[in-house]
Amino acid sequence: MRTQKKSIRVIIAGGGTGGHVFPAVAIAGEFLERPDVRDVLFIGTEKGLEAGILRDMGFTLRTINVEGVKGKGAVKMIVSLLKIPWSIAQSVSIIRNFHPDIVLGVGGYASGPAVIAAHFMGIKTAIAEQNALPGFTNKILGRFADKIFLSFPDREGRFVDTRTVVTGNPVRKEFVKRIKKSRRTGDKFSILIFGGSQGARAINRVVVESIGYLADIKDRLVITHQTGDKDMNEVSAAYSDRGVNAEVYPFITDMSSAYGSADLLICRAGATSIAEITVSGKASVLIPYPFAVGGHQELNARVLADAGAAEMILESELDGKTLAGVIRRLFNSPETTVKMEKESKKLGNVKAAEHIVDECMTILGISGKI
Repeated sequence: MRTQKKSIRVIIAGGGTGGHVFPAVAIAGEFLERPDVRDVLFIGTEKGLEAGILRDMGFTLRTINVEGVKGKGAVKMIVSLLKIPWSIAQSVSIIRNFHPDIVLGVGGYASGPAVIAAHFMGIKTAIAEQNALPGFTNKILGRFADKIFLSFPDREGRFVDTRTVVTGNPVRKEFVKRIKKSRRTGDKFSILIFGGSQGARAINRVVVESIGYLADIKDRLVITHQTGDKDMNEVSAAYSDRGVNAEVYPFITDMSSAYGSADLLICRAGATSIAEITVSGKASVLIPYPFAVGGHQELNARVLADAGAAEMILESELDGKTLAGVIRRLFNSPETTVKMEKESKKLGNVKAAEHIVDECMTILGISGKI
């Protein structure tokens, strides 16, 4: 057995959205469980979701001044481009002070300058891509990162094959532990509906509309619906008017328990949702957000739909009758739902964070866990 040295320092860079931050938290937690790892530092921005979440969790965050370049007008794009050299210089300063052994980019604006700086400083680098379609930053970083961790196979050959590893998208261990404790109760059909932390108005509207086509089975449905703040009262009143057994919340804190008790999920197809769905082994109806960059949510959803793990309905084709038809078919066919669950489970990886950290340690010449 090796002597525990606790000498390795790790920087995890990126963020902006929960889809980047929560996998990063899962990876950081796994790093800190390793006896060789002394410290983990995050690099992000003050405007990103990481500024609040990481500090609340007790992680140390250093921020740099960087913005996105894509999807902006000419003037704003020029301003963003002019900030890049300064953000790289800020990253160099942070790296020099922290002395990391490896820098891992998890996507988002802040990962670019940090990983680029580390690369040219001779420090080992890696990136993690959560979606089926790589983000703009990771497309660039993939050209020189030492290792590239993917949530889905790279069927289009966007990255150098010899440097890619399909690990799945990390999910926090707390989520996995708590979902195992959840059990279905009764013989009713339980549906969990959510559109992300802020809800999704299109999903909220259509779900309520679909109830009108399910009047004959409404007493067999148990609905849990996260609406976001704006739609909560309206959706709650609509369920009540239709005599439907529904629990409506603006935000569900204990999402793992909600997943565990559901027979079917109706939701968007963001990277975090896909990871949690597959780790949980749940059947789902996926409604991709149509304005996601590069249409990546549709590509995420299509991976599950093609595997028989989910139904996909594009928002352009979404209405109450269509959604009700899918719900009714799955309600009447328990064997189909069970098959979808099995296929979903095959796509999930509860050890994604462990796999990523193992690979990072191998890059650093340390193999195996103690």
